Amino acid sequence: MAHYLLSVHGPAERTEFGDYGSREAMEEAFAATGAFNEELKSSGYWVFAGGLEPAATATVVDGRGDAPVMTDGPYLETKEVIGGFWVVDVPDLDVALALAAAGSKACRGKVEVRPFDGLA
Repeated sequence: MAHYLLSVHGPAERTEFGDYGSREAMEEAFAATGAFNEELKSSGYWVFAGGLEPAATATVVDGRGDAPVMTDGPYLETKEVIGGFWVVDVPDLDVALALAAAGSKACRGKVEVRPFDGLA
């Protein structure tokens, strides 16, 4: 089995309904994502998942010097950010891609699939 990160990308600027056009659309996506999470758990692929607060809440820490330097806000200035993610444990890339397609449909966002490097 291999671990993959399925990261959900969306706009950096959110409305009162997150990345969705209406409260109804947001609630439908949350329900579909919850059902997808349950499918991951029942299939044994679930490792961990979570949604992230807006990138503006981030703090960047640079500890390469004598004292750490902390900066408010996201590391990169960008129009799209990671809004949430799943970590899955699956037999191969084909399964990870199929799960990403299902997760994308559920959350109504683009999902990037990246394997862990296996060094941990």
